[in-house]
Amino acid sequence: MKALVQRVSRASVSVDDDVVGEIGRGLVVFLGVAKSDSKEDAIYLANKVVNLRIFADESSHFSLSALETRGDILVVSQFTLLADSRKGRRPSFTDAAPPDLAKELYEVFVEQVRATGLKVETGLFQEHMLVEIHNDGPVTISLESKTRK
Repeated sequence: MKALVQRVSRASVSVDDDVVGEIGRGLVVFLGVAKSDSKEDAIYLANKVVNLRIFADESSHFSLSALETRGDILVVSQFTLLADSRKGRRPSFTDAAPPDLAKELYEVFVEQVRATGLKVETGLFQEHMLVEIHNDGPVTISLESKTRK
């Protein structure tokens, strides 16, 4: 499972010109699910995201997490994070999970984040979405569940 995490001052996601999710200060999480992923990957990555220390303390150091700052979280499914573009010009998505598994693990991730008590908004699974992001910093971090130690 892969997550691309962006620290934002605000963000929203729209489907067909309707805003379906909107947050203030917090994190936007683009989440890609691989066919080899499990519930344990979703739980691990959700905990990693909410505890990731990428918010500044009074000394401007990355010392605080979304949990500590009570940051909002916007989760958007994005299978393109699983793209393999090593050969040719068209990316391959053979490592991406099929929709039923991807949706199940996406929902496990979202529920794990919601269980922290943080405000959590989402996009709509398998829909064409427009995401508006006000990246704060900019700060963008890539995480993968398979690289945990």
